[in-house]
Parts: sequence; structure tokens; C-alpha cells
Amino acid sequence: MTTRNIDRLNEIMAQLRHPTDGCPWDVAQDFKSIAPYTIEEAYEVADAIERDDRDSLREELGDLLLQVVFHARIAEEEKSFDFDDVAGAIVDKLVRRHPHVFDTDNHDPDSSLRDNWESQKASERADKSRARGEDPSLLDDVPVALPALTRSEKLQKRAARGGFDWTEIDPVLEKLEEELGELKAEISAGGSPERLADEMGDLLFSCVNLARHLKLDPEESLRGTNAKFERRFRHVETSVRNDGDDLQKVGLDVLEERWQQAKKLGL
Repeated sequence: MTTRNIDRLNEIMAQLRHPTDGCPWDVAQDFKSIAPYTIEEAYEVADAIERDDRDSLREELGDLLLQVVFHARIAEEEKSFDFDDVAGAIVDKLVRRHPHVFDTDNHDPDSSLRDNWESQKASERADKSRARGEDPSLLDDVPVALPALTRSEKLQKRAARGGFDWTEIDPVLEKLEEELGELKAEISAGGSPERLADEMGDLLFSCVNLARHLKLDPEESLRGTNAKFERRFRHVETSVRNDGDDLQKVGLDVLEERWQQAKKLGL
């Protein structure tokens, strides 16, 4: 995209947000109301990448860029910052976090790129905490809006940098079994929804910890299982329908049989 196109995009957004001549829907939005759309567009970008669809990727990246322009326009209207400030902030951050590229005179060639990157990020987080009058924490700035599995993994990784982590897999497995046992006990005791949710959360957190120790991405693992479930269940639906039967009337035994059939077919 040329600079002219960027300028045109900002002009269009300003026109859409015009208080009297703009689009009523766009004018009515604020940061919070469009935040869900921003998250949704990021997922659609990831989906286009997963499908290896370049045309869709170009389109979805444009939709995501619109979200950036939208937020920047709202901020400009309240005189907080504008699109150029957003671009300037990321430019400064990229230069600051890549001294091996932009500050070769002062960069230590023996330091690893990852260590330098993490050190710089930690320093930035600590500065933000101090500016808010808070004590810095390794857990600072892990976004609450992240998918829960991803956020669990990030929280665990941050804590691990402080030494709060098992070094062997056996304690991780034992903790997983312990949490499963506690959930079973709560179920047997007729626990309240709140207690069951608490124990289920502990179990899922332990599952994420196991995935992390196995160097697996829990989100990616679950996405793979979701896709597998969808393939197999679609086979179940199709096979039942081809027999002239009703999915909701054939009974679980038939559905399980078709499910096992799908597995044998490698679906």
C-alpha cells in the first residue's frame, strides 16, 4: 500500500466518523464497542494463513488495518494520539528491540537475540508499572483478552523466568492427576457450579502446563483436535443421512459406530 492509500484510508475514516455527515453506526462506536471486531479480524487473518489463501489474507489484513485506523481516529478525536503516533511508537520499539540491526556500535555481539529481546521487553514493562505507581511483576502486561489457553501458557512462561517451574515432566503429570482427582471428588460431592468451575479451571491450567513442558502450543493442539472432531462428526452426519435416517433418532450406539468408522478411515 502506498502512502497515498494510507492517507486516503485515514481520510475515509475521518469522513465516516464526521458527527453530522458521517455514518451513524461508525459515529456511535468507541474503543470498547469495536474491540471485539478487532479481535475477530485478527482471528480471520490467522484463518486465512491457515488456509494458505493469499487473496483472503490480503483482504483480511486490510480489515485488520481498518481496525487500527478506527481506533486511531477515535483517539485523535479525543486528542490522545493519532495514526502517525501509532506508527511512530512501533517504529521506535522495533529500533529499540533490535540493537543488533540498528545500533551495531553499542550492541554486545555475544548476547543472544532472544535474551536481548526479552530483556528489553521486561525493562519496558517495568517502566510502565513504575509509571502507574505499581511494583513491577513478571506477569505485567499479559493481555486479559487473550484466549484463556494462550494466556495460561504466557503466565506460566513468565513465572518460569522467575524460577517458578518444574524441571522434570513427572511432577507436571502428577499435578494433572491431582487436579483431575479433585474435580472428580467435587463432582461426587455434588459441588456447586462455582466449585466445579474452579476445579475445571485448575485442570485445564495443568493441561496447558503439560503442553508447555512438552513444547506444544496448547491452542494449536486444541485447534487440531477441533478440526479432527469436525471431520469425523461430518462423516457421522453424512453416513446417517445417506442411510435415510435422522441423526437425532438413530441412537448413540449407531452414532458411536459411525464415529469409529470415521476413525478407521483416517478422518
